[in-house]
Order: sequence, then structure tokens, then C-alpha cells
Amino acid sequence: MATAAINSLLNYKTEKYIDTKNKAVGVLHRLFQLSVIGYIIGWVFIVKQGYQEIDDAIQSSVITKVKGTAVTNTSESGLLVWGPEEYVIPPQGEDVLFVVTSFLETPNQKMGYCAESHKVLNGHCSVDEDCKKGKMVESGHGVMSGKCIRNNEKSNGTCEIFGWCPTEKNIKPQKPLLKNAENFTIYIKNFIQFPKFSFSKSNILKTTDQSYLKKCRYDEKQYPYCPIFRLGDITRRAGCNFQDMATLGGAIGIVIQWDCDLDKGTSHCNPEYQFTRLDATVSNKSIATGFNFRHARYFKNAAGESYRSLYKVYGIRFHILVYGKAGKFAIVPLVVNIGSGLAVMGAGTFFCDIVLLYLTTGKKSYKDQKFEVLKYEKQHTSVFIVVYYLLLIKRSYIIHYYLTIEVIQFLQISVRKK
Repeated sequence: MATAAINSLLNYKTEKYIDTKNKAVGVLHRLFQLSVIGYIIGWVFIVKQGYQEIDDAIQSSVITKVKGTAVTNTSESGLLVWGPEEYVIPPQGEDVLFVVTSFLETPNQKMGYCAESHKVLNGHCSVDEDCKKGKMVESGHGVMSGKCIRNNEKSNGTCEIFGWCPTEKNIKPQKPLLKNAENFTIYIKNFIQFPKFSFSKSNILKTTDQSYLKKCRYDEKQYPYCPIFRLGDITRRAGCNFQDMATLGGAIGIVIQWDCDLDKGTSHCNPEYQFTRLDATVSNKSIATGFNFRHARYFKNAAGESYRSLYKVYGIRFHILVYGKAGKFAIVPLVVNIGSGLAVMGAGTFFCDIVLLYLTTGKKSYKDQKFEVLKYEKQHTSVFIVVYYLLLIKRSYIIHYYLTIEVIQFLQISVRKK
């Protein structure tokens, strides 16, 4: 049994082509081949450009600049004019920037003693013993002094602390204070490079018009390659209302997509812009709504005392995300995709063989014609042949020639006798 298995394993099988005259299987085979050819030409080469080498390791640099002014008038600050120096954080242009749209100011804070804020739960108390002297208030604003400050004997109060006083008020803005922020503009300069092809480009349109950047604003139809964007247009394209978003803040992604076919030339390599809201778009009643943080401005009075103004700022955080790929003709992907297609066509031949040998009415006759076993009988080695190989080394080529003729005649006589 083992010997038969080994012999079967070592046998060599070769293909045998048979013209079956079976029209149904023939049509099936041609349809499969046409489908594969259509897939290779239509999808692989035309749609996916499978004849190109791809570089998706894009290298990118983003520089931003925000312009615009706004006016606010509050009881704490009075009349103020806001420029990019005040409302853009950080002030230097990067691929992530924050634009202030509203704020809550706590002016003229100084170091001293005052009651902890009611919104700090660990600062609540009913008696002085609840406020251990020298203990830090978790998530609070200072160090406990040991006193409990209450409005009357029957009510609960908050611990007295030493810190920046007075503490921040627990209120939320009802509307954006920087109303004109909707008309601010962001100038986005994007430089990209595909190192595999040593190709680089920027999103600034090459033009001789010196006033182009002063008058253009991004528009999908009129100015698709203008790198200056109005904030109100960005939020609108992201599916949001600017005034609603500016009240409590949020986050927006500006996606710059580069899809470059370098076979068509550099003029066909241009960016496409997409806009999307990145933070969770929940209702205004949710505790997770918006985006805000705090920062302070410090100063001293004439007596040398330190003061500060604390700002809780709300606004829109912009994330500029750059993606892209470039393609260029190369022989290797072309050959690989053609070879893959030919391999799939071979699978079609195998499938049609299965149909022919197992699913058709004449499957038995097809099997008999398809598979044929050839028996090979070993011939005993003649001493004459051994002598021939010895002389092959020692004698001249003329002797080999005549000896070869004698060997062939000897083998023919041996076969006839058997």
C-alpha cells in the first residue's frame, strides 16, 4: 500500500486537451473569460489604475493664519476690540488652532480669603469641623482655612479658602460674544511631498494675479483652489450652524485630500477639501457639550500687588488633516496584475472541467477520454551500454559515433524479441 502511494506520488501528470464539442460548457468558459478580462481592464486598470506604482507615504506641512476683528462689551471688561492676537490660541499658525467665540471673565482676582464656589462638592460644609485647616479642596480653588461660611445658622455653606479670589461664577454663555467671528477667515498653506517620486507641491494656485489671494474665498465651483476659508462657510459645509456651535464651542476637521496621477502631469495634482464636525453632536442639555478651557492674564498695580483676570473661553477647535497618494506607471505592478488575471482565468478552466466531468450527461465518456495512464517498462541495462559510457570518456568522438549506432541497433533487436 505504501509502495503504491509513493509510486503515485512520484508519477508525473501532464495535461491532455480534448475538443468536447459541448456548446454549453464552451459558452460558460467564454463568459468566464470575458468576465475576467472585463474585470482586469475595467476595474483593475481603469478604475484602480493597477498599472501604477503607488506612494501613500505623504509628507505634509501646514501653516495657518487667521484674520478678522470683533467687538465685545461686557460689564467685567467693558468695550474691547478683539484681533487674532487675542482670539487665536496658539498665536503661531499650526495644523491645530483654537478660535475664541465666547468667554466668561472673572476680573481682578488676587490672593486672599473667600468662600469656595458652590459648584465644588468637596467644598460644602455645615460646621467649621467640616473644613479642616490646611486641607486642599479637590477640584477646588485653594486651601481650607478652617472656617465654614454660611448665610445663616440653618443653611449649609462652603468652606473658606485661601487662593485667587473671588472664585469663578458658575454660569454658561447663552450666545457667542464674538458675534463677528463667523466672518473671520483662515488662510491654510499646505506643502506636500511624495518621496518615492521626488514630487512636491503646495495648495497655492500658480497665478500671475497678485491680488488673487486678497479677493478669493474658497468655493467648490468658483474658487476650488483658493486656500482662504470663511469660518461661517466651514461650519455650514460641516453641517452645523455657526451661532449655535460658537456659543459653547466644538471641534471641526478640515480634511485636505491629495490624489495625484503623475502620468497626467502635475497640473492634475490638486487638493480636495472636506469638512466634518469631530466632537459629539449632542443636545445642549448634555454635560459633554462644547469645548472650553481656562487661561489667565497677570498684572500688578502701582503698589506691586499681583492681580489676574481669569478667562473661561469657549470656541471652535480646527484640526487640519492631510491625506493623499500618488501614482505613476511602473512595469512591475502591470505584470503582477496581468499575471493575477491569467491565474484567475486558469481557475475558470478548472471550474469548467468540474462541470464537464461531474455535472454533464456524458461525464463518463469525458472521464475516459480525459485521463489516460501510460505504462513504462524498464529495459535491462546491457553490458554493451556500460562499455559505451566507459568509452565515452576514453575514446575519440568518431568511435563514440559508431558505437552509438551499434547500441541503437542492439536495443531495437531486444525490443523485437520481447
